Amino acid sequence: QVQLVESGGGLVQPGGSLRLSCAASGNRFSINSMHWYRQAPGKQRELVATITSAGSTNYADSVKGRFTISRDNAKNTVYLQMNSLKPEDTAVYYCGADWRYRDTTRFGTDWGQGTQVTVSS
Repeated sequence: QVQLVESGGGLVQPGGSLRLSCAASGNRFSINSMHWYRQAPGKQRELVATITSAGSTNYADSVKGRFTISRDNAKNTVYLQMNSLKPEDTAVYYCGADWRYRDTTRFGTDWGQGTQVTVSS
């Protein structure tokens, strides 16, 4: 119902930086909080960062001080600036959006297809 498309992943050396983007689209939906989460093979899914419609943010302990989540409400786009990357940051990164169908009480959360981030020498 709400379409989410991530971009910006790739291969980077330890200590490097990447900036991920995710654009949300859909007819007659209001987007509330937006999220980034990640999953690596053999590991459980981890919620990385959340940003509310008012701009409040929360981060996983593993990325505090290194990652920054932001959003452009006019474009329904969320970003994740990743600095000082470590090999353990290697994962598929997904964005999610909490939505409400306008003028109704119907709501839910949708997720994108993901973008690969690889941190390696």
